[in-house]
Amino acid sequence: MNTRDIPIEHAGEETNASGEKSYIEFHDVSKAFGSRKVLDHVSFDVKKGETVCILGRSGVGKSVSLHHIMGFLKPDAGRVVVAYEDITDYDEPDLERIRKKVTMVFQNGALFDSLSVGENVAFPLRERGELAEQEIFQVVDGLLEMVGVKPMRDLLPSDLSTGMKRSVAIARALAAQPDAVLYDEPTTMVDPLMANLLGDLIAKLKEQLKLTSVVVTHDMRLAKKLADRVVFLHEAKVAFFGTVDEMVRSESEIVRDFLRLDDVSLLDLRDQLGGDSAAPAAPR
Repeated sequence: MNTRDIPIEHAGEETNASGEKSYIEFHDVSKAFGSRKVLDHVSFDVKKGETVCILGRSGVGKSVSLHHIMGFLKPDAGRVVVAYEDITDYDEPDLERIRKKVTMVFQNGALFDSLSVGENVAFPLRERGELAEQEIFQVVDGLLEMVGVKPMRDLLPSDLSTGMKRSVAIARALAAQPDAVLYDEPTTMVDPLMANLLGDLIAKLKEQLKLTSVVVTHDMRLAKKLADRVVFLHEAKVAFFGTVDEMVRSESEIVRDFLRLDDVSLLDLRDQLGGDSAAPAAPR
């Protein structure tokens, strides 16, 4: 099937029933690197307090989408709205202002190698210059406790596992007191137990702090745990936009192929979501 024939479900709904504007919006965004088109007329939105997972195989533009939200990349066409502001043409000072509201947790954690875990988390607090040192210590301890790595406070990042580094990176992101957090493949390259713990942590932060979140992942299990809605990218286009329940029940062959190749049974997911006798059976 040609991607131009893919039905895009629910894309481009920028307001909810009460007319509330979306916190993040992609309006017909396109991006290419040389001759390779990475995003092709992509539209989706994220409501305030919502978690949206961006799904898809490698190279379909998932991480590139996050970089557009942060302003690290600019679209070749289309508009990007973040924190209710059209940032498409913003210069660096304006983007820095937006990045105080929206922060990103990178795959590698992006921690300072020469700083201890506690000092890494304290860094954004010291940058703000609003707290005394004793207050910073208290906040750092609280954040490390929240993400489950307080015993590692005095260790260097090199002493930590990949999963622990990501937990510390999440704590550091929260220290900036953002309105929204972007997660780039938070469970990749970690063991299943750690992946489950990270997923639980992100879910807990959403519940406790009411954060707006965008999670890039290829893992349907993580999306089921976290997502209010999912954006499924295929060959640079939005092939699906809706809830996990709707995705599981989708009759799109491209969606079903993704779920099957991700080694997730449509039937199992349907049962976990409550079951529906009218739902399509898992492809054989």
